[in-house]
Order: sequence, then structure tokens, then C-alpha cells
Amino acid sequence: MSDAAKKPPSPLDAPRIPAGPARSEIAVSKSRFIATAAPVFSVAQAKAFIRRIRAEFPDATHNVPAYLIGHGASLIAHCHDDGEPSGTAGRPMLSILQGSGLGDIGAVVTRYFGGVKLGTGGLVRAYSDSLRSVLERIPLAEKRAIHRIVAVCPYPLLASARQVLKRLRPLTLEEEFGSQVTFRLDMPVEQLEWLRQELANISSGGVTPQVESTDPAGIVPLADSGQKSDSGEGE
Repeated sequence: MSDAAKKPPSPLDAPRIPAGPARSEIAVSKSRFIATAAPVFSVAQAKAFIRRIRAEFPDATHNVPAYLIGHGASLIAHCHDDGEPSGTAGRPMLSILQGSGLGDIGAVVTRYFGGVKLGTGGLVRAYSDSLRSVLERIPLAEKRAIHRIVAVCPYPLLASARQVLKRLRPLTLEEEFGSQVTFRLDMPVEQLEWLRQELANISSGGVTPQVESTDPAGIVPLADSGQKSDSGEGE
């Protein structure tokens, strides 16, 4: 068997989304800009997220929101200037979200006015820089179709089956020991045929993975994405 045949196929490209919340803060001419971003999967969730941030910072001068729901043709986009001059806050934030490659993301930049007016260009730069700073540290995930797989294996084939699963690197893996070994695992749907073939090869067709369920919008965190923020979003 060639090395190429031993390796599972790479999952197809999938939409990227935040894996969790993040927060950052910058100072511009004595004003504080606190950016909070989080995953949101519906307009209702986005509005609830915005309400939480406004409740957390009720004394802020402005809480400027922007969000994207979905990806591609099904995208829903929204922004608001929250009292800043028209086009200086929400619109620049939305443009950055749209250029980030992310979907299902909500963001609020909270401003505490420091006494120095920034002007139109200064506001655009400040809100843009604030949002960029939180996007640099937010953890990322992919939204992809995931199979929940069950496979029953006799003990004499346990070591070989484990080697197959080691090459597969499933998202999750559980082993149950009874009269035989039962594997339960989560994996991208594109890799199912590879797994079937590999298990058939070691068992002469005796070990067959079965699809227990399918999540068409599973969330798969990406390793080494984002950075630890100084403070998380309040729940």
C-alpha cells in the first residue's frame, strides 16, 4: 500500500468562525476602546450578545455593534454607529468583518470618551484598529459536516484498528470494552470512505464503520489559533 493510500484525505475547505469569545483594549488620545467578539449563529443570538455587552458597560459613551450571520450568499450583515458620526464606527467595523473571512461573528467596540475629539478619520482608524486587535487573538474554528461513527472490532484486530485511527486523527475517540471493542468517534464526512476501506483491509471486510448521526454544521476548533485575551467576555 502506498503512503498516499495510508493517509486519510484532507477535509474540504470549510467556513471559518470564532471558536469562542475574545476581548482586547487599546487607548487612542485618552479614549478607551474595548473590543469584544464572539460566535453568534442567528440574529437573535447577535442581538442578545450586543445586549450583554451594553449591560456590562452601561456607562460607556458608545457601544458600537457589527455582526455577520452565515457565509456566502446566505450572509446577514448589520452594523450601527450608536451615536458616533454616521459612517465612522459601525461601517468600518463591518467592512473589517467582511474582509476577515469569518462568518457567524458578532463584535462590539465599547468607547469611553477621554476628552479629545478624534475627528472623522481618527474615529474610523480607532474603531478599525480596535476590532483588528480582537480579531488577532480570537480563537478560530471551522463549521463542517461531522459524522458520529460506531465500529465494532474483535480483540485480535485491536492494535491494527488503533493504528488506522491514529492515522485518521478523529475529532473525538472513545473505546468501550465488552465481548468486543466498540469505537465511537467524530470525523469529517469526507473521510468516511477512507476509514471504511482501511478497516476493511485489516479485517477482510469484517469491521465496518456505521454512521450513528450526522451534524451538518459541526464546530471544529483550529489548533494554535488566537491568543489568550487579557479578559474574557462576560456571560
